[in-house]
Amino acid sequence: MTASESSEVTNSADRKVEVFFDGACPLCAREVAWLRRLDAGGAIAFTDIAAPDFDAVPQTGRSHDELMARIHARLIDGTPVGTWVEGVEVFRQLYGAVGFGRLVALSRLPGVRQAFDAGYRWFARNRLRLTGRCDAEACVVPPAKPAV
Repeated sequence: MTASESSEVTNSADRKVEVFFDGACPLCAREVAWLRRLDAGGAIAFTDIAAPDFDAVPQTGRSHDELMARIHARLIDGTPVGTWVEGVEVFRQLYGAVGFGRLVALSRLPGVRQAFDAGYRWFARNRLRLTGRCDAEACVVPPAKPAV
């Protein structure tokens, strides 16, 4: 599978969002497989950052480490085109693209937004450990900066 293998629909004009996901992450791969099934209209372009042919900086202007730290997406449709979103906002864009607008609206409610954002930040920091892909270097958390 190539890094930019997309939904069945090949008309890129129909795409609304491009998601950059870690295809080597079992949980992430399941979520993407589910979204591919729901994306009958081809609104989502899926780019696997773990694919051998993916080269982060030339394709995104971002480092591979930055993309691995949390999920990213680039908006294709909307204003302004090319806007980047990260974390839970990526899922809001993806779920909205496949017809879960009401769920997205609920996730934006005060309190709910903050809880989802905090939960995802925790997951992103611990994703490699939680999915059994931890090694001595990959799971080292940088030391906290001293308080000034």
